[in-house]
Amino acid sequence: MDLDVVFVGTAGSAPTARRGLPATLVRRGGDKLLFDCGEGTQRQLLKSTGLVELEDVFITHFHADHVLGLPGMLKTFGLRGREAPLTVHGPPGLAKLWSGLRPMVGRTPFDVELIELEPGDAVEREDFRIAPFRVDHGVEAFGYAVVEDDRPGRFDEAKARELGVEPGPDFGRLQQGEQVGDVKPGDVLGESRRGRKVVLAGDGVPSETTRVAADGADLLVHEATFGDEESDRAQETLHATARGAAELAKGAGVALLALTHVSQRYAGGELRDEAREVFESTIVPRDFDSVEIPFPERGGPVHIRP
Repeated sequence: MDLDVVFVGTAGSAPTARRGLPATLVRRGGDKLLFDCGEGTQRQLLKSTGLVELEDVFITHFHADHVLGLPGMLKTFGLRGREAPLTVHGPPGLAKLWSGLRPMVGRTPFDVELIELEPGDAVEREDFRIAPFRVDHGVEAFGYAVVEDDRPGRFDEAKARELGVEPGPDFGRLQQGEQVGDVKPGDVLGESRRGRKVVLAGDGVPSETTRVAADGADLLVHEATFGDEESDRAQETLHATARGAAELAKGAGVALLALTHVSQRYAGGELRDEAREVFESTIVPRDFDSVEIPFPERGGPVHIRP
């Protein structure tokens, strides 16, 4: 099952010539999840992955740079004749936000479902979940953890044969957790293997809730609006510095840290270098970069530049 993260927009509160406003696409098999939808997101998608037929949008908070791309994108979906429903998830207050945005969109040929979440209200899918957690940004604001279920352990074919199980459908049943005759799955399967975890921390200062959510993550996407020289400004505005994000990533034991929400005062390299003084496995992706995340036994996350 392929899993990757596409950095659709990596700017801070204002776009630059090279960075669009915040938006991140997580693709897992056939599931496509968009996190935040800053102004211009649909064009950013058209330039990278194509305007994919999303089923779910997750909003971290309601500041303009994270939501103003939503009306235009929904309008375009309608003009293209979309019929499949779209679900928008977000913190409490989402319905109030939508009441203001809805007149811009007008009538659509598809349903828009709104789901206001609370921490602990995981959105469950067949074999993974999206779990919101509260972040410290001075307003109602969430991060999201995309967490796969653990996978069955490796199948010991020789052991299964030794126990009298014939190759074929019965092998598959055991691998799916079903008992075959007197042979139980635990007799022929190794220890369960952990699923992958991607954490998108949204906006905010590094916090304990984020550290807990990011524990052992394969990828942590964390904002780094400021460098160390602007640490006072970061505290005033409840944004993060690159060093602060790196310290959190190190404490959480993540495999890779991706810094986003880059202020127009930075090119990106200086933030990367600052963070790497603390946590070497740090990148500052450009728009349209991606990170591929294989299963842990196949290696670590890979930063891809188009």
